[in-house]
Amino acid sequence: MAHVAEWKFKEVEDLTKIIKDNSVIGIAEIGSIPAPQMQQMRENLREKMVIRSSKNTLIFRAIDDAEKKVKDITALKEIVTGQTALIATDLNPFQLFNKLKETRSKAPARGGEIAPEDIIVKKGDTPFKPGPIVGDLQKVGIPASIQGGKVVIKKDKVLVKEGEIISSDIAQMITRLEIYPIEIGISLNGCYEDGFIFKPDVLDIDMDQYMSQVRLAASSAFNLAVETAWVNKLTVKPLIMKAYRDSFNVAVDQGIINKETVKQIIAKAHRSMVSVASNVKDEGLDDDLKEMT
Repeated sequence: MAHVAEWKFKEVEDLTKIIKDNSVIGIAEIGSIPAPQMQQMRENLREKMVIRSSKNTLIFRAIDDAEKKVKDITALKEIVTGQTALIATDLNPFQLFNKLKETRSKAPARGGEIAPEDIIVKKGDTPFKPGPIVGDLQKVGIPASIQGGKVVIKKDKVLVKEGEIISSDIAQMITRLEIYPIEIGISLNGCYEDGFIFKPDVLDIDMDQYMSQVRLAASSAFNLAVETAWVNKLTVKPLIMKAYRDSFNVAVDQGIINKETVKQIIAKAHRSMVSVASNVKDEGLDDDLKEMT
């Protein structure tokens, strides 16, 4: 039987404890992140989460060991790919996804990467002076020419389509054009909470739009509850106010006199009197009514 290094036992023990002690566990891909940027991201996120990179085999073992306490955690193994980090936090899955999304930044291509989206060179002026650069641009497929003493790109051009490999020549040229197509950041493969696995296609939502929709739904539900006289701690005051207004208006319309309605009833009677008087000939009115009409 092969000897297993002591540090591996300790690593699995530490990872297992992290999984057991936190409500949300994420699995992230960190293989494309240079070490200095990764260190800075850890530092920036330290107060919100623990980021622990480890060998996938050790993460698998820790997940298996944690299964005795954490329901259905083994489903997390399905999203462990590439160079992996375990993330532990008390943030909910949506908050975690957005926090990690904030770490992402654009970086220049070096050649050999897969384009994450179409790489487009836009029509217009360039910062270059006329010279051999025109031929260099044309060599990689950029429609460049000299116009008015400037190097310009004559029309928009898709240099690399999404999913294609970025060649080193194109990478060098788009970097000179300050086009940075590569995103560097922690990519969340998914996360676990309370027996469920949440993947990026579920977590990637516009939080501002989402909160706006929640507020609209809450407002609509509140209005419906008031209209249908559904009494709860939120609607009881508006319903009492509505009942008061409705009963007051009925009392005024029916001429029921009390200390609350007397002024409104007198004012209503006065308006009715003036309205009738305005349809009567002057000889049928006294002096006061003549002045009112």
